[in-house]
Amino acid sequence: MAVNERELSCKDRVGYELQERVEDLRKLWNLYNEGDEDGDPDLGTFDEYGLCFDYVAPETFEGQNYGYYVYLLSYGGPSDEFRFMTEDPYASSPPVEYWFLDWFDGAHIHLKGDDLVLLREIWQFFVEVGSTQEEKDKA
Repeated sequence: MAVNERELSCKDRVGYELQERVEDLRKLWNLYNEGDEDGDPDLGTFDEYGLCFDYVAPETFEGQNYGYYVYLLSYGGPSDEFRFMTEDPYASSPPVEYWFLDWFDGAHIHLKGDDLVLLREIWQFFVEVGSTQEEKDKA
């Protein structure tokens, strides 16, 4: 009998969910960099993939002392996002975390290796198009 995902904690699911997201992003990022405007028939294009990119100012949440940037991929339960752990809109290599959240539960993983390299490339894209500074200015 298959295990119902709802029976598993976010900690149990976060590794699998991260790998699914990284596979999608790697595919879309490669297509974007190749100039493929059609993207993937199942995933769409890189520009369409995430829901939003925002800056979360310090003290937005209780006990949150530092600001960070968030690339929100899904919302509602479960939701997931990548967090670029810097307040500097021009940081060259910020630490990156993947967060998986589901109704009063959550878990995260600090990215490393090829996953970290990919997300830092995407971060540089956000820097180059001005999204990091624009979002910080809004905060």
